[in-house]
Amino acid sequence: MAGSEQIKSLIQSFAKGDDARFFATAMQIAASEARMGHSSMANELKELIDKAKQQRSTSLSSKDNVIPISKQKRDLDELIDVFQPKIKISDMILSPSLEKALKKIISEQKKFDQLKKFDLSPRRKLLLEGPPGCGKTMTAQALAGELGLSVFIVRLDGLISKFMGESISKLRLIFDAMNDYRAVYLFDEFDSIGAHRDMTNDVGEIRRVLNSFLVNIEKDNSNSIIIAATNLPETLDKALYRRFDDIIQYPLPSTKELEAVINKYLKGHKLSEEIKIPALAKQATGMSYAEVAKACKEAIKEMIISDDHKISERIISENLGVRTIKKEKK
Repeated sequence: MAGSEQIKSLIQSFAKGDDARFFATAMQIAASEARMGHSSMANELKELIDKAKQQRSTSLSSKDNVIPISKQKRDLDELIDVFQPKIKISDMILSPSLEKALKKIISEQKKFDQLKKFDLSPRRKLLLEGPPGCGKTMTAQALAGELGLSVFIVRLDGLISKFMGESISKLRLIFDAMNDYRAVYLFDEFDSIGAHRDMTNDVGEIRRVLNSFLVNIEKDNSNSIIIAATNLPETLDKALYRRFDDIIQYPLPSTKELEAVINKYLKGHKLSEEIKIPALAKQATGMSYAEVAKACKEAIKEMIISDDHKISERIISENLGVRTIKKEKK
């Protein structure tokens, strides 16, 4: 069933005659129905949307000065993956400073219209830096979840083209879409296109894409949120930093935060009396949120497979150790 934010988006886009936003929201609702297992309803919605699009396209193409953009839409589909997240900031385990920074972004976004009256803009161009598994991608999902938006994940493999100049036109399509489809646009592993221009061995297309990105993000005045995430901030071109509203650091979790992760993933399962969460968190020091979460899930699977009724400290400790060894080998 459609959420309240999606229903509001449908009504607002219909009132404004914003076909792109209307159909994007309708597709989000269809996708939500499919995820809930309502395949019949999802297929029916998709058929209705496709039929409505065709009727709308026929109606518009009969008018003067209207150019169909179906080819551009197809090109854009090849560049992005779209999904509707369900998580929020409260679902994340964050340090107080990081939680404060993200809540400030959300509050400014929710006061967008009021800020515009004073010629001010909310924070919406974000650079997230930190090791893998520390919450950068999850942040994009949580921000979208808080604001009732979709996440548009930019496929960098589809963006970089072997044909001269084509990558730049593809990047332009993405930035044009930011005006048509308000969403959270995530450029994950951003260092693949944002590396310092003096460091890259490719003096051609990659460098042109970076230059184009600098120009496009500088000019962008949409209401979408742009997030670039990197595990290698030291490789980024310095010219990028002034283009972002906020540079947010994601350090490895503290022992206290690791305790919260372990408690979160073991919640609802019976634990052996000998389990001491603080000791396990201390053992996990230096690991990321994702690595510890994975170790907990593996321990739960082992309990189920072996028909045990409780999770033992040994199983969790062993799985934490395995994750640590794999990390050291890498």
